[in-house]
Order: sequence, then structure tokens, then C-alpha cells
Amino acid sequence: MENKYELVVCVVNAGFSQNVMEAARAAGAKGGTILRARGSANPESEEFFNIKIQPDKELVMILVPKSIKDDVEKAVYKEAGIADEAKGIIFSLPVNRTTTVKE
Repeated sequence: MENKYELVVCVVNAGFSQNVMEAARAAGAKGGTILRARGSANPESEEFFNIKIQPDKELVMILVPKSIKDDVEKAVYKEAGIADEAKGIIFSLPVNRTTTVKE
């Protein structure tokens, strides 16, 4: 079975999730889920990414059709990527199945 959807996940510094959602919507996403998170890293990780890792994070999860996943990722990265103040890390996961609730 071919995946029809992808889950785009973006981890950003606290306060930047709306930037992520605005960029994602502009690229065709309909909405997303924002969770508060805490990051942790050792000094080697900070050196590897060449950034100061802040503990207060926001996790943005956006379910999109596979056909627009690349556009959403590019738009989000442009708006809130690792080089931006948001220090966003973006990745996607295939979604094997979705369900809907009918009343």
C-alpha cells in the first residue's frame, strides 16, 4: 500500500510555532498540532549543530498529503530553519494509515 500522507515534524525554540504554521499553511497545509516540549543535549550535540540548544521547545506536527510534503518542508525550513532564530529541525515520517470518525 502506498502512503498517501506524511507527517511533517518541526522542533523549534519556544515562541516560533506560529511562524511554522503560517509557512506550512502558505504551502498548502490545512492545520497542525503544537506541543510544548523540553530539549536536552550534551555539549557534543551543540558543537555538531553549531548552535546553543535552548531547553524550551515547541513541537509542531503537520499531517499533509504526500504530494505537498516537499513544499511544506521547504517553506517551513525557509521560515524557521536551523539558521533562523527559531533553530528549527524539520523531518517527516510516512503515515501508513489514517482513520476518520463518522457520527
